[in-house]
Amino acid sequence: MGGLLEVEVVRTAPAGVRSVVGVFAGRSPAAAELPEEIRSAVAAARAHQGWRGAEEQVLELTTRSGRTVQVRGLGEASAFDARKLHGLLERAVEGARAAAARRLALYLPDHPASVGEQAAARATREAALLGYRYDRFLSRPEKSPLRALLLVPTRASLAAWKAGAETGRAIAAGVAWARELANTPPNVATPAWMAEQARSWAKRHRARFTVLGPAQLRRRGMGGLLAVGGGSAHPPRLVRIELGRGPRTVALVGKGVTFDTGGISIKPAAQMDEMKWDKCGACAVLGALEAVARLRLPLRLRAYLPLAENMPDGTAYRPGDIVRCANGKTVEILNTDAEGRMILADALAWAASEKPDELVELSTLTGACVVALGPTGAGLFSPHDGLAAALLEAAEAAGERLWRLPLWSEFLDEMRGAHADLRNSGGRWGGASAAAAFLSQFVGATERWAHLDIAGPAYVGEGKAKRGATGYGVALTVGWLGRSGARRRR
Repeated sequence: MGGLLEVEVVRTAPAGVRSVVGVFAGRSPAAAELPEEIRSAVAAARAHQGWRGAEEQVLELTTRSGRTVQVRGLGEASAFDARKLHGLLERAVEGARAAAARRLALYLPDHPASVGEQAAARATREAALLGYRYDRFLSRPEKSPLRALLLVPTRASLAAWKAGAETGRAIAAGVAWARELANTPPNVATPAWMAEQARSWAKRHRARFTVLGPAQLRRRGMGGLLAVGGGSAHPPRLVRIELGRGPRTVALVGKGVTFDTGGISIKPAAQMDEMKWDKCGACAVLGALEAVARLRLPLRLRAYLPLAENMPDGTAYRPGDIVRCANGKTVEILNTDAEGRMILADALAWAASEKPDELVELSTLTGACVVALGPTGAGLFSPHDGLAAALLEAAEAAGERLWRLPLWSEFLDEMRGAHADLRNSGGRWGGASAAAAFLSQFVGATERWAHLDIAGPAYVGEGKAKRGATGYGVALTVGWLGRSGARRRR
């Protein structure tokens, strides 16, 4: 795995380290906050003909001691936000790599978008992840000389940055692991391989680990997972991990289709290679576990990962089959490419039977959600306003876009079967909500539950420079767990 950047929050950077200073239009950093040579470089930039501090305006200078100082215009302070702070981080790192620098110091502007523990955690996470590369299968991985990023906030916000940086580093580690698992190709990342990664993690963290193979799945009546995995040479698994203890028990469920051909209802060839990312929900849950373990959050966390490969074969499930799931409900199969909801049905039923206080599930479930929201945001479905509001708040803080979509009763009507309790595919319209309504039939008496359809933002696909898994969902999930850990149930 391409390593994360080492991120450290410091009062000032050592002499000689390449430095970047962000400057707002018409404003100058407080002189007392900057070392003399940095202060002189900013003054020289402001005196330079044509300098306005406009967004993307850059001036690079060399100080008398030989330090390179890049002064970057940030535009109007009133328009500066967390996304622009991320852009500043990204461009500063790109410039340092181009200059073959080993360390980079970034002097942060004094602005609400860059002050406070929340901002510090997010910026630290994003900064660390700028070092991530999936290079496992490259015969000659690119070796970046840049190893460390020194973040220099104002003295007024230094304590908040130091406090938030620990959270940011923990979440970055979780996101990187989620990306690494998701990017692993399907000839390696089989259901058994994914289960073994989870087992190794559980052993390291002394977490309780259970894995169900085909025989145990049959004994438990988990027909949905068995049906989807039935056509593959790699049998399905269902992993359960329990971590920590506390007054609150949360269940996380993540869809883990290690490769999805569509089964008998086979997908078109174009971009089918991207279906190795149909396991991103399970990977996000494992990434969240990693961050939670590092942060030692005071709660009992249970994770359920249904893992299967959806392949066409003589033993594959067929359109027209009727499958019985773990909670006894029967499902008429209309489309074998609607497989995610089938494996989630069994995992949700198991999670709900253990009576968690809250249940959140993440899955790359429907193309319909991508049509509705595009690739930059995920859909949130929940019947509980309090839980939905808390997840939306956490997503906003994490910089992961989330939008609540409806669960009207008509969507469940659409999923009623003719010859079984349910069918696994509805009509053309409202497909993301219809899929969520299907899942609602497997959460039992759990009132505080939510489904996150992350199909859009889970990965960057064909034709994009930064192709690969994003680790979407880790940051918002950990933020939600941490922020609401001490709250009483509403």
